[in-house]
Amino acid sequence: MATKKETQFDETTDEENEIVSWVTEHLDRWRDHRDTNYLSDWEEFERIFRGQWAAEDKTRESERSRIISPATQQAVETRHAEIIEAIFGQGEFFDIQDDIKDIDGNPMDVEALKLQLMEDFKRDKIKKSIDHIELLAEIYGTGIGEITVQTIQEYKPSTQAMPGIVGAAAIGVSTTERTCVKLKPVNPKNFLIDPNADSIEDAMGCAIEKYVSIHKIVEGMERGIYKKVDIQSYGEDSQLEPTQELSYYQDDKVKLITYYGLMPKELLSSLKEKEGEEVEVDLFPEDSVADEYCGMVECIVVIANDNMLLKAEESPYMMKDRPVVAYQDDSVPGRFYGKGTVEKAYNMQKAIDGQLRAHMDSLALTTAPMIAMDATRLPRGAKFEIKPGKAILTNGAPSEIIYPFHFGQTNQDAPAAAQNFERMLLQATGTVDSAGLPSSIPREGGAQGMSMAMAGIIKKYKRTLVNFQEDFMIPFIYKAAYRYMQFDPERYPSVDMVFVPTATLGILAREFEQQQMIGLLQTLGPNTPVLPLLLKGILANSSLSNRAELMAGLDKMSQPDPQAAQAAQAAQAAQAELLSAQTADLKASAMSKAADAQKTQVETQMIPEEQRVKMVQAAATNLNQGDSFEQRLKIADLMLKEKNVNLKQADIASNERIATLQMLRKQQKA
Repeated sequence: MATKKETQFDETTDEENEIVSWVTEHLDRWRDHRDTNYLSDWEEFERIFRGQWAAEDKTRESERSRIISPATQQAVETRHAEIIEAIFGQGEFFDIQDDIKDIDGNPMDVEALKLQLMEDFKRDKIKKSIDHIELLAEIYGTGIGEITVQTIQEYKPSTQAMPGIVGAAAIGVSTTERTCVKLKPVNPKNFLIDPNADSIEDAMGCAIEKYVSIHKIVEGMERGIYKKVDIQSYGEDSQLEPTQELSYYQDDKVKLITYYGLMPKELLSSLKEKEGEEVEVDLFPEDSVADEYCGMVECIVVIANDNMLLKAEESPYMMKDRPVVAYQDDSVPGRFYGKGTVEKAYNMQKAIDGQLRAHMDSLALTTAPMIAMDATRLPRGAKFEIKPGKAILTNGAPSEIIYPFHFGQTNQDAPAAAQNFERMLLQATGTVDSAGLPSSIPREGGAQGMSMAMAGIIKKYKRTLVNFQEDFMIPFIYKAAYRYMQFDPERYPSVDMVFVPTATLGILAREFEQQQMIGLLQTLGPNTPVLPLLLKGILANSSLSNRAELMAGLDKMSQPDPQAAQAAQAAQAAQAELLSAQTADLKASAMSKAADAQKTQVETQMIPEEQRVKMVQAAATNLNQGDSFEQRLKIADLMLKEKNVNLKQADIASNERIATLQMLRKQQKA
């Protein structure tokens, strides 16, 4: 028979008590500051969002109605859906850039690392965690997440061939270890931080308080993560509960405080000295205030039930960063906690609830039957009730004893006033709905007024998106990548990378831009050369499930058809041959005309000589006439000069035609 070997619990030492005392004293002061300034408001914000009534939420002492308007809940859900759509609407919510050189000189390594990181985020449900954190930010004003690293066992079905037996295989399960980085949402009611700081990095430290199941603590003790202590269940403490309920479960739970921050090295050194290590620490004089805060080191301290130290060690992370990320939903400069949607809508929510409850209370007085009675003339012991078919006994004429009356009239303006307050609530929160937006735009505004209203709303969403990206998304991705590089170096090489968030527009801004592109497409018409670009932009902003296929088909349509391209090339070649033939014909015609012109020029030059010969022959033939020979020569000479002038004019005209033909030839060659 097997026997169990009992394991003794570790004794609590004075050094451990000193660490617990130092941490809890600081956390108590931080908790008092937080509860005094924020806790009551946060609890009321939660009740407004969940639609829960509480006596302390009355708008007047005589209030009887408990109705709560859903206006704030609608505003929170609208903003939450818009921000989440802007973050994850396009699928990829971050990108990796290497601003110095590619990993190992291969740009594909960066893309592979990005895909691997996105796959791990998907397996660890990072999107769901971010969704919860953003919702908490809308309610309380601050979104906080804790980054944890775990090594888990993964079981996969597998089949292996059995040695020595042909065709036989063993069916079983293979086990592998995987390092996972998870992001856990933290309720601001369970978070403590140095009140003097406005960010996680600037604070002396921060702590997360929460209830965990006792079996988680025992499992950590068995794995050597926590010190073995005699752990017990913790009593009731409603402040740390995630939600406000009528009753809280009190069994098998442990209050766990995880402190991330600075601590005097002397306190941790005392533990190391006890283990046999000697550590020298330079201290200030004991009477100095600086003595308590000298030699601070980054550490992690885990305390159970406010008095049991489970773990105290220096930060094991290679970058010495704190595994906590936080952002403000709406910025409040100089303060860690931001302003959420519920806080913006608080005043209008109270006004709406006051109007609706007053209207309901008035209806209770005016609609329920009220009757005045003469109590002296009712039967002794009679219990007066009003219901259909009831017989009422009176000592005398009922018309003289019983008299129905109305207690005033219900004011019908209360619901209209509540609607006006709801419109103001939408303005305060920067949210919009299908019914509220047209009513807030002047009638003469038209499409321009709609564009101006939408532009203002989109700008408010972008402010929140910038806070989320700069303060939460980018630091989280860096810290997650560093932890993968440290604890899973085989899959994630240690390289210098730049992470860039790729969040896009929300659904509201996306629909607004879709309308603008469609209007531009209608203005330019279907024959515009930028039609493919506009269609691609419309598809890129859409939320269709087959968006990638449609964009690929559009790219294929925009590319030229090979057969059509060949036909176009053949037609272009035929046109070029036709132009070449026409040019050759014109060139031959021009050369023929030039030859004719030269022939005419030669003939023209020969005409004066022929005339001169004819004149000489005529002069020689007419010697017997009475005119003298010299006079006839002069007349012939004048006639020749006149013909020369005419020939020169004809020659000039011929030269002009030749020049025109030459210019035409040059133009055809060009």
